[in-house]
Amino acid sequence: MSKRTKKPVKIRYHEGLPQIRSDAGGIDVGSREIWVDVGIERDSEPVRCFETFTADLIQLAEWLIRCGIRSVAMESTGVYWIPVCQILEPRGIEVLLVNAAYAKNVSGRKSDTLDCQWLRTLHCYGLLPGSFRPAADIGVLRSYLRHRQMLIEYAAGHIQHMQKALTQMNLQLAHVISDITGLTGMKIIRAIVGGQRDPVQLAALRGSRIKSDEQTIAKALQGDYRPEHVFALQQSLELFDTYQTQIQACDQQIAAHLKTLASKVDLEQEPLKARRTAKKKHRNEPSFDCRSQAYRISGVDLTRIDSINESAALSLIAEIGVDMSPWKTEKHFASWLTLCPNNKVSGGKVLQRSTRKSVSRARDILRLCGQSLLSSRSALGAYCRRLCARLGMAKGITAAAHKLALLVYRTLKFGRDYVDVGQDRYEEAFKQRTLKQLGRRARDLGFTLVPSSSELVP
Repeated sequence: MSKRTKKPVKIRYHEGLPQIRSDAGGIDVGSREIWVDVGIERDSEPVRCFETFTADLIQLAEWLIRCGIRSVAMESTGVYWIPVCQILEPRGIEVLLVNAAYAKNVSGRKSDTLDCQWLRTLHCYGLLPGSFRPAADIGVLRSYLRHRQMLIEYAAGHIQHMQKALTQMNLQLAHVISDITGLTGMKIIRAIVGGQRDPVQLAALRGSRIKSDEQTIAKALQGDYRPEHVFALQQSLELFDTYQTQIQACDQQIAAHLKTLASKVDLEQEPLKARRTAKKKHRNEPSFDCRSQAYRISGVDLTRIDSINESAALSLIAEIGVDMSPWKTEKHFASWLTLCPNNKVSGGKVLQRSTRKSVSRARDILRLCGQSLLSSRSALGAYCRRLCARLGMAKGITAAAHKLALLVYRTLKFGRDYVDVGQDRYEEAFKQRTLKQLGRRARDLGFTLVPSSSELVP
């Protein structure tokens, strides 16, 4: 039995930890008060407490400047860190936003006073990696798009309320049309709110694309029109229309902000290439041309990657920016998105391989795009279906999202558009790789791999 060779162990840490910077501070942020530590060598009263009012935050910034503090570390606590960051950064103080899991206190009594001191100590020795934050102009775009997504979610809640009111009146509209917020569905709902009760006249509002006939729709609209349920339907419809108006206003604001962003390409000199497939109308799609704007500010067309549509491309740019320098390689980028296996090894055995838990919106976008690859006739679609068949649906979609993340990184990093080789070419290449591996395995075992005859033996 051959002995197992061990790889040489790389020495990564040294016994002595040199203090990297002495002009660092620690901030523990709360909703009502903020605790700050600057070190005993900077002030006779190194730990102070400030309220969260703007005047107190300005006093905090002035005190840090007097103490010679140039960098502070604080945990990303909800949205309470945003006003502090907006006050400190314009005054030349670097703000290092850290993950709370990386700054856990040592065992013992936990308090805000000890937390700010512990944050400063870790920051002085360079033990806290900063969280990624996009550029200021991209951060504004990200805020707009996140707010737009919140409006869409609120509008979806009122769709459910309309569906509930229809069900309480025993109007089975959802059984005869696929979408009650489509053209036909909204016509019927508005007519019901307007006072129409005749099912035949309501069914006459049927659109040409509806598969159910008018007789079936009229039968589904025979119900008990109680006033309390009609009132609930009316208010849900009004609230839904209100949110649709707010989404349109948000689209106008996003379009205006996109025009202020710097351009990497001139659309007149380097126009967009034609779409590979015909454009389909998607629900909640932005009302402006987001594909051209995403191409202009990034310099590449992310929609060339299969399953990434116009809105997904713009959302990805808002979440990760157009500069890939914060990540050294594509593997670092995929790990930041928590799309890589988090191997937990003990005793030389891998105990767990699942990915880390994350609330990354970019990760969710890529997973949704990966899910749409299941019905794609592209090389990426064949890749996703093969992995889903081997690993299961959930792991296969995560692996497809990992593949998409690598392609997005390469596209933005090197400025080259993705070119799809097609499903047939991918499957042929996969077949050749499999045959090559089988032939190598057969030679190792002392056999020869011989192709079988295509003719069937009677």
